[in-house]
Amino acid sequence: MAFKIFRKNCCGLDIHKTWIYACIGITDSNSRTEYKQARFSSFSKGLRELADWLAKYSCTEVCMESSGKYWIPVFNILEKTCWVTLAHPKYTKPQKGNKTDRKDAKWICDLFMCDMIKPSFIPPPDIRHLRDLLRFRMKLTYQVTGMKNRALNCLTVSNLKLDDVFSDVFGKSSRSIIRQILDYPGKSFDVTPFIHKRCKTPIEEIQAAVDGAICCEQATKLKICLDFIDEQQKRIDKLDSEIFRISEPHTAVLDLIRTVPGFSKEPLTAIRILSEIGADMSVFPTSKHLVSWSGCCPRNDSSAQKVKSTRISRAGSFLKPILVQIANALIKSKDHPEFGERYRRIKPRRGHKKAIIAVCRMLLTAIWNILSKLEPYSANGYLSDKLTEHSVVISKSEGLALLRKRGYIFKDELAGTSS
Repeated sequence: MAFKIFRKNCCGLDIHKTWIYACIGITDSNSRTEYKQARFSSFSKGLRELADWLAKYSCTEVCMESSGKYWIPVFNILEKTCWVTLAHPKYTKPQKGNKTDRKDAKWICDLFMCDMIKPSFIPPPDIRHLRDLLRFRMKLTYQVTGMKNRALNCLTVSNLKLDDVFSDVFGKSSRSIIRQILDYPGKSFDVTPFIHKRCKTPIEEIQAAVDGAICCEQATKLKICLDFIDEQQKRIDKLDSEIFRISEPHTAVLDLIRTVPGFSKEPLTAIRILSEIGADMSVFPTSKHLVSWSGCCPRNDSSAQKVKSTRISRAGSFLKPILVQIANALIKSKDHPEFGERYRRIKPRRGHKKAIIAVCRMLLTAIWNILSKLEPYSANGYLSDKLTEHSVVISKSEGLALLRKRGYIFKDELAGTSS
């Protein structure tokens, strides 16, 4: 069976850590394809030789797999002279048992030639730099959180119950008390001078919470944990200043994103969304494409009239946690009833997790619309009355309940008006 050829001159790359295998497919007017194959080093010199080799055969369309991080240097070099398509490995998986590196490159070239590969979304360089810094910041935050848990473990085994009397064990008052304990281990002291005036916990409870004894080993471990937390926090602050500098050209887009409920309180939240999806929504034809790319919709997996699975995909591993965190807060908000209404409508029959993902989809749809239309967020689309396709008979109490869900508030009629 012959496939229609969409690209007369294209290249497939099979990328490895040390070597890159390339295959160019050149199709003539008689639909006969001639292949040119070569191997290049993954060093910068080899990548420049690859670019020259592609220019020799006038090849400007290249396709490669997203294998680890090895594709990034290749993409950075070829991006300047070629149109590079990055493909998920599941779309380029070859047949087992007849597989070599050169055959893999030829297989990718054939698939790309017949337009059978879905391209992955690659944002512009400035958005890629912003994304890399924000993901690195998230890793640093995880390290700080892990070290805080180890510090809490030191306090727990020493019977210092600071986590019972302070909402933040690493706040100003608690850190002052911990510093006093480490400077004078085994000595009792009055905690009153170390308590901030806004602390609501009674002094007696705090005094009883520090009635413990910390040994030398735990004290040493606790000092190292606190020093690590302070040093990492300095690095995070330095990283934040660089993130704000890079995101400064996108101030208008960030202001639009912050009009969406849940994104205005923390400045970095909108920047994280921008770094993941970019500012140009033309790469996603509809909001459904953005939702699918983010992994916030059920997948299609059915055969012989049997649905095998509707689980969401693993895509959007850096984007979905932000949306889920915001969605859990919005469903309790009285200022934005549209999110709580959708959550309460889905939760009884589908469960909490699926209802939260539905709210995440609402957020992504809103972001796609405001960035596509360059208009601030408005809840009118969610709260406006939707006409039914056919007449529906409901009771008066059901109609009143429906209007209340839409956000309408009933009040008594003015005196003197007819009922």
